[in-house]
Amino acid sequence: MKTEEKVGELLKAKNFSLSTAESCTGGGIAALITSVPGSSEYFKGGIVAYSNEVKADLLHVSVETLAQYGAVSRETVVEMVKGAMKTLKTDCAVATSGIAGPGGGTPEKPVGTVWIAAACKNEIVTMKQEGDRGRAENVQSAIQNALFMLCSMLK
Repeated sequence: MKTEEKVGELLKAKNFSLSTAESCTGGGIAALITSVPGSSEYFKGGIVAYSNEVKADLLHVSVETLAQYGAVSRETVVEMVKGAMKTLKTDCAVATSGIAGPGGGTPEKPVGTVWIAAACKNEIVTMKQEGDRGRAENVQSAIQNALFMLCSMLK
């Protein structure tokens, strides 16, 4: 069984709803979730927040957090995941923000750095994905890691 199918089963079993807040994954998590027949029973929607403006306006990420820690940070994805649950009125959410590449990296945050958050109710877990495997693979890894994190939380 694919991870997105397992996530759906677990969400349905708990009668939980899901939303996504994606930056570098560009809606890829939402696309996988909605590829599962019957996903409308638990998936409410997703926000692709590629710019800081959208992160602040739609996901309620504070301007101070973005200025102090940057878009690619644990602090930002925590606020993104909370914002997704608030805006879309869901029990659970996942969020991603990272540097897919090939450009955009810095010594502190090299290409391939992605912060991921998963949340259900009041529990939030985060992970930092590191290592540049090329843009497409960086994005695919982040999508899979987000789904694995959510699946683990729901078990």
